[in-house]
Amino acid sequence: LFETILTEVPKPKGDDENGLQLQVFTLDYDNFIGKIGIARIFNGTISMGETVVLVKADGEKIKGRVTKLIGFKGVDRFDIKTAGTGDIVAVAGFETIDVGDSLCDPANPMPLDPMHIEEPTLSVTFAVNDSPLAGTEGKYVTSNKIDERLTSEMNTNIAMNYEQIGEGKFKVNGRGELQICILAENMRREGFEFSIGRPEVIVKEIDGVKMEPFEHLVIDTPDEFSGAIIEKLGKRKANMTNMVPMGSGYTRLEFEIPARGLIGIRTEFLTETKGEGVMNHSFLEFRPHSGVVESRKYGALVSMEAGEAVGYSIFNLQDRGIMYIKPQDKVYNGMVVGQHAKGNDLDINPIKAKQQSNVRSSGADEAIKLIPPRVMSLENALEWIEEDELVEVTPVSVRVRKRDLDPNVRKRTAKKVKFAD
Repeated sequence: LFETILTEVPKPKGDDENGLQLQVFTLDYDNFIGKIGIARIFNGTISMGETVVLVKADGEKIKGRVTKLIGFKGVDRFDIKTAGTGDIVAVAGFETIDVGDSLCDPANPMPLDPMHIEEPTLSVTFAVNDSPLAGTEGKYVTSNKIDERLTSEMNTNIAMNYEQIGEGKFKVNGRGELQICILAENMRREGFEFSIGRPEVIVKEIDGVKMEPFEHLVIDTPDEFSGAIIEKLGKRKANMTNMVPMGSGYTRLEFEIPARGLIGIRTEFLTETKGEGVMNHSFLEFRPHSGVVESRKYGALVSMEAGEAVGYSIFNLQDRGIMYIKPQDKVYNGMVVGQHAKGNDLDINPIKAKQQSNVRSSGADEAIKLIPPRVMSLENALEWIEEDELVEVTPVSVRVRKRDLDPNVRKRTAKKVKFAD
């Protein structure tokens, strides 16, 4: 394979003798040297300590000196003195450097065309965890620590931004559920504990018209599942623009769909296609709001007590729906412990133990048979929750809970929403 790459892959276009043309395609950050631009050299050479011109996407030119030049070999990085056409290098010394910017020869600056970066279309709220189990599993639990971590993420991730919207609450905007899930997963692995709300699309008002983001969705699916996919996406306001047989038993479907319609579709899509479908989407444009999109069909099983879940109780409750907990899991009042088989929420008691008495029935000593619980990953939980629910994220656990833990408060809120509609 290595020999084939050397012989068949063409050499980089460009020439070391031409003026410098280098374009940044991703960012890094170091606490000592600041912002770092990782870039490919299209023409010319660049050297440590050399004075070059940074040309921004809007045409602004900033002259500066290369304070550090870093080369790559596999996963290792090392300082280098000079690099030429085709090399990929990391350059430090420019605090305002961004993706798509060009570094050029000061004598004759010839910037490359700036790269198009898709704007955020989805937002979620990161907040300090305030559940009864808060602080028991995480290392970093305060709003200051979460703020610092989000700030460091934005230094290198140009497709995301965030703002503080209240005490201990941060609104994070990104390109989709997966991008936000990757951030949340990295944070929990680093020891952070926090809660996340339901993803919401970013809505704009243009000329007095409410506009929402639309996505271009491309699906490759086995032929026998294409009808079910078209029906499911139709309920989510998707408009099919193309349908092409691809051979080998596969069909390609293309849709234009509101970004709202993609929230929660991944799990259903994998189920419908038995894991054989492939789905890709990219931002299309902002269009007028398309009305109500179908949401979750099933309600939640909500714990009405705090303590450790008991196998006897779970055995008696598992015919009510799909359980998310197993015996000895910690639960609290307002925590979602399963998915109800019906459309309404149901309060249950998962910690009720079997009464110990002298009375024995014929089946008293039979072993209880528990159905394995559904393990909720971070991505599945974010797709599943509704607006009145939160995902509690810790280094150890991913739990779903109601926003209002008090059942009486939840009932009052539900009445207000019903009358408002």
